[in-house]
Amino acid sequence: MTGRLAATCWCAAVVIGWMVSSSALAAGATRQALTTSILRVCADPGNLPFSNDKLEGFENKVINLLGEHMGLEVRYTWFPQTVGFVRNTLRLRECDLISGITTTSEKVQNTNPYYRSVYSMVYRKDSGISATRFSDPALETLKLGVVAGTPPATIIARLGLLGQVTPYHLVADTRRYRPAEQAIQDVSAGVTDVAFIWGPIAAYFADQAENQLSVVPLINEDKSVRLDFRVSMAVRYNETDWKHQVNAVLKELQPQINSILRGYNVPLLSDRGQLLSE
Repeated sequence: MTGRLAATCWCAAVVIGWMVSSSALAAGATRQALTTSILRVCADPGNLPFSNDKLEGFENKVINLLGEHMGLEVRYTWFPQTVGFVRNTLRLRECDLISGITTTSEKVQNTNPYYRSVYSMVYRKDSGISATRFSDPALETLKLGVVAGTPPATIIARLGLLGQVTPYHLVADTRRYRPAEQAIQDVSAGVTDVAFIWGPIAAYFADQAENQLSVVPLINEDKSVRLDFRVSMAVRYNETDWKHQVNAVLKELQPQINSILRGYNVPLLSDRGQLLSE
């Protein structure tokens, strides 16, 4: 074989190898969630009422329901739901499903929502407070607790009440600090008078507080600042077939899912934004 022919064959082999490698990468990039006997889920190991590694959260219960219905064993990849959560779990294919995420997320492909809830106002039942809206004049003289960067903080700023606010961090490693839970505890202890917290968290920790607390869903506010959100599960962008499969199961199991959520006192809204009764 001449040198030129050998070089030509070598180049051809390199090109063919590159094409095969590229095809394999492309196939891997577009594949659906693996068809196995395992339902692989990404979740936070210490983020009640949503999830924890003892499987005590309502997301854990819903995932277990899905697994049973689909005939799949549930396996978790645990990672704190803070900066880098999606990047370090779902995108790295450590799992195939995120158990709970708002439908406004731009990092994933959302399933259909399986519940809708709303920010709520929390205060002690023995406080004499009866407010149901941000515009209640009583709030002008009270100590307010709010998680910085959340929609209630925007409304409080518009009302000129920031001077009365005790702020709590929005982004935190839940293994060390849970700001919304702390805000509820501070209301119970009298450190603050009123807190404005995401409904599922408010209801769960109010039920555990040392003093009796009222939880008032904020469903009658000015719609210019959105306070209610739909929550879904999430898959990778390119796994549409898998998303449709999860959607079908969520739809079929919705009555049982609602029952789980009510067991955690989650304020549930209808598609029209009205508070659902029991």
